[in-house]
Amino acid sequence: MPAENLTRAEARERAALVDVHSYDIALDLTTGPETFASTTVVRFAATPGAATFLDLIAPTVHEVVLNGRSLDVAAVVADSRIALDGLEAENELRVVADCAYMNTGEGLHRFVDPVDQEVYLYSQFEVADSRRVFAVFEQPDLKATFAFTVTAPAHWTVVSNSPTPEPVPLPDGAPAARWEFAPTPRLSSYVTAVVAGPYHRVDGSLTSADGREIPLGVLCRASLAQYLDADNILDITRAGFAFYEERFALAYPFAKYDQIFVPEFNAGAMENAGAVTFLENYVFRSKVPEATVERRAVTILHELAHMWFGDLVTMRWWDDLWLNESFAEYASTLATAEATQWRQAWTTFASLEKSWAYRQDQLPSTHPIVADIRDLEDVEVNFDGITYAKGASVLRQLVAWVGEEQFFAGVRAYFQRHAWGNTELADLLTELEATSGRDLGTWSQQWLQQAGVTLLRPAVETDEDGVITAFAITQEAPADHPHLRPHRLAVGGYDLVEQPDGSVQLERTLRVELDVDGARTEVPELVGQERPALLLVNDDDLAYAKVRLDEQSLAAATEHLHAFTSSLPRTLVWAAAWDMTRDGELAARDFVDLVLANIAHETDSSVVLVLLRQLTMTLDLYVAPEHRAEAAAAAAERLWELASGAAEGSDLQLQLAKAFAARATTAEQLDRVLGLVDGTTALGGLSIDTDLRWELLTSLAAGGRADEARIAEQLASDATATGERAAAAARAALPTPEAKAAAWDAVVERGDLANALQTSTIAGFGRVHDRALLEPYVDRYFDAIEEVWTSRTNEIAQNVVVGLYPSLLAGTDVDVLGRTDAWLDQAGDRHPALRRLVVESRDGVRRALAAQERDRAR
Repeated sequence: MPAENLTRAEARERAALVDVHSYDIALDLTTGPETFASTTVVRFAATPGAATFLDLIAPTVHEVVLNGRSLDVAAVVADSRIALDGLEAENELRVVADCAYMNTGEGLHRFVDPVDQEVYLYSQFEVADSRRVFAVFEQPDLKATFAFTVTAPAHWTVVSNSPTPEPVPLPDGAPAARWEFAPTPRLSSYVTAVVAGPYHRVDGSLTSADGREIPLGVLCRASLAQYLDADNILDITRAGFAFYEERFALAYPFAKYDQIFVPEFNAGAMENAGAVTFLENYVFRSKVPEATVERRAVTILHELAHMWFGDLVTMRWWDDLWLNESFAEYASTLATAEATQWRQAWTTFASLEKSWAYRQDQLPSTHPIVADIRDLEDVEVNFDGITYAKGASVLRQLVAWVGEEQFFAGVRAYFQRHAWGNTELADLLTELEATSGRDLGTWSQQWLQQAGVTLLRPAVETDEDGVITAFAITQEAPADHPHLRPHRLAVGGYDLVEQPDGSVQLERTLRVELDVDGARTEVPELVGQERPALLLVNDDDLAYAKVRLDEQSLAAATEHLHAFTSSLPRTLVWAAAWDMTRDGELAARDFVDLVLANIAHETDSSVVLVLLRQLTMTLDLYVAPEHRAEAAAAAAERLWELASGAAEGSDLQLQLAKAFAARATTAEQLDRVLGLVDGTTALGGLSIDTDLRWELLTSLAAGGRADEARIAEQLASDATATGERAAAAARAALPTPEAKAAAWDAVVERGDLANALQTSTIAGFGRVHDRALLEPYVDRYFDAIEEVWTSRTNEIAQNVVVGLYPSLLAGTDVDVLGRTDAWLDQAGDRHPALRRLVVESRDGVRRALAAQERDRAR
């Protein structure tokens, strides 16, 4: 049953007619593996005589009763809507339906654990998928209370937003029980939750700021229980509670806090009120980089921040999704830096989040932070680097401008005024203006309502003695978004300082903080000072802007990048070099050389992770094709040398070894990978655990050194959900036309894979040494994507459209740009969200071709 694409205009019209009081929802999860029984009773006020509609996606609707009057189901149910007319001032609607379990990570997702054949369920309702589970007015500003009653097998655990009650056995002696949850506070339907199955649970508690004892729970599948480090998760949670309750001056607003790690989850986590769901990969069954552990901590704190900003106070419509996500991103990074062991969290933010924002903001589809969300399709593709990372960057700049104390005073007033309600951007700005005394109208117009990122360059002149005679910062804007913005930033000066042991370090010897505005801003404070070896615009990363280094600073950074005593300025230099590479100002092979010469000196795990991703993209897309094989083989060889020289058992060694395996292409390199798998080659301190073994095996599969039998053998020894996903990726990576055809058929033609298996298969499909294997699928891709878009759920369709776009053929004999343009001309504006994804992918190829040309001219 297709889902109607609710528009903003429809939502506003419905909100003007309806005020929802409560939902009573009964779900019977014992009716079979395909569907479950759903009964909804919703009570609401309405304009007398008005007509509107309710949302429901269900294969079968049995009964619709409005105010005691049975409605003709065939007449009132169409697509995903139930038409209602003749409404009274107060109404009661009862809807009885059979709803479908999903395997897409949307609605009520059903998963069978291959280890013990137990069934696990979890709900995922954002953006508009609560309508897959119960009948609902599906929009964020129609809040109500929700009382769930769940019938499920008696040995299951059932979790919802309210505290879990004692289950009541069914009277007929059936092996099932009923859980009757107390009503929630007023919530938007997208943050309600139902999680059910034989989940393993670890309990804890904390004392809230208002003296309440808040029960805490950490849950995962039973077969993963041995790997669940619940103590660490609870420690971070308690630190986050204390931090937020103090900063927000408001006690945690719900009765309990459960964190459930669920299988086949599409995102990192979801902020269901009091029942947060997380990607199961955050239960570490093998050694992971410290960057991943830090990312889990930030994610925990991100979702916890949403309990106030998002759940307690909720956006009126999806135009302000950025407010939810940007605030949580900013607050979680601040909490990580100030309340956990990861004091360098802002370095991670600069490396990981801001690079995402800059990349997104340079696409043709870039949009203002306050986006124009016309309908649900618009918002589904708007969970992007602007909504999260640019918004958080701009909030950080706003905090620097108005003052942190004044900012949080405004946030506290905002919570107090709007608790349990819905808001728009203006509501927050009103409170911030009152506490800061600043007029934020101009700031909002410049930063929130204009798209694009500007570029800052230093303009420095010195005399023959090296004394600065003039210094200015110039600002450039892209032609499509010619808006110069004001920035509060710092300029740092770094000099080479010899240490007692004879080594040299880059230490900051001067710093000037100033406001930059317009096309050129003079910095008179630097005039008359001896020029440092390196001048860094946007030191401390206060501003949201691309930066460049002057020629002398770039030379000093290239030679002495490892000599920085602080990770943040080094990361800012890395960011500038990467941006220059993407913009075709720095040859791709020069960036490769810079990374491989300096990555061994990196002290921040997240920065290493990001650099290795950038190295992969550079080698795959930005190096000129005629030089790619040689550069890739040399890079893999250098990664092996660095892994061999890294401290035994270190995080750096693990990341470098993984990167080497992913890049291994020559016979000798694949021999080493095989040796690591078979135990005939060793890196001291590197443990070949289960997940690393899969990564090595996939490298061998892509290189033609492992076959289906070897993959099956490994899967037999790891017959788990993770093993199944890894095997799917390895099979799809086999370098044969038959393997690629089987992967394509599973993902595109049949389209019946669960979301996680689909993602793994797509990843394996793109693992090729010989790109000619992908050429037969270019036309097939463009012939298929419209049908995929209209016949699959949003998550599944996006994975296919983005994941299978033929980017790797950029620079080959295949005219990817021409084929893309032909499709865009043919498609017109029929599906704007689909068009946006294709346009974004096209821009990646355009950028790759320009970078290849620059590398060719090296």
